[in-house]
Amino acid sequence: MLRILMAPIFVFLLLTFPEAASWQRFLALFLFVLAISTDGIDGMIARRTDKVTDLGKFLDPVADKVLIGGALVALSILGEIDWWVTAVILLRELAVTVYRALVAKKVVIAAGMAGKLKTILQGVAIGVVLAPFEVWFPIWSLFELFTIYLAVAATVVSGISFFMAVRKK
Repeated sequence: MLRILMAPIFVFLLLTFPEAASWQRFLALFLFVLAISTDGIDGMIARRTDKVTDLGKFLDPVADKVLIGGALVALSILGEIDWWVTAVILLRELAVTVYRALVAKKVVIAAGMAGKLKTILQGVAIGVVLAPFEVWFPIWSLFELFTIYLAVAATVVSGISFFMAVRKK
């Protein structure tokens, strides 16, 4: 739930203070990293305390989509990520989320390894784009492109993997 609550604050900061090297940009980066970090932390706590629930299995990926989707849309509005990247990622997320919601009463589908890796790569790519290092290191832009394309590739592969796994059930 914390990720869902932090997402609008992060997006507000990013869109209200878009300057790359501003303290607000660093605050937005910090909030994003903090929010995305709660994904692994809450999962670890749930497993260690044996409190894994169907609601948690459902809400965890939704929280990821709210945070990552908000970040992608905001960064596309600011012209820092191409809209096609945002569209590919959001379409995959929408397809998987809608499918999960449709079958939720019959079966809860937990995130698989490909989906977890995809989320990590998306988070890293967004963090790299948010970090205003290209102001000081122009080559940073190439690193941004590399991480974005890697995240898009992981998103597509994990989407295919998800639907292939579902077909086998």
